[in-house]
Amino acid sequence: PLNRFAIGTHRSRRSRSLVRSALDEIQGVGATRKRALLHHFGSAREISQAGLNDLEAVEGISKFIASRIYDWFHPED
Repeated sequence: PLNRFAIGTHRSRRSRSLVRSALDEIQGVGATRKRALLHHFGSAREISQAGLNDLEAVEGISKFIASRIYDWFHPED
């Protein structure tokens, strides 16, 4: 039973660090914008699947920054 909790904690920490590293790579997205994005979307996965208009709807995210975020997660578009 204790191992189950340890694994859950490890996965939670690992996913949080992955979120940080993915968003940290995007130029112009600092702590305040990351917080706003995560508050609005709930997770990095949701941010990665968001459309350009959805990203622009987040307070503090300009069209330019929204475009950078979108392009980061959709390089082939």
